[in-house]
Amino acid sequence: MDCWICERPALAACRFCGRGACREHAKSHPFVLDVYRGEKHRSLRALVVEDAIHCGVCRPRSEPVDMPELE
Repeated sequence: MDCWICERPALAACRFCGRGACREHAKSHPFVLDVYRGEKHRSLRALVVEDAIHCGVCRPRSEPVDMPELE
């Protein structure tokens, strides 16, 4: 796989879109692995990876997207 930006060999794939990224163009971005309701406080909690590989091209949304057509 090649880097989406410079077409040199990629060292990683973007966690969000799958594009290749070389060391120079790879960035990091938080990624939510799981959301669950805590037993103690009954509030929603998230398990997050702080430095997931990000290509720097795609734009992960900060809010969920409704998809009623899948129901």
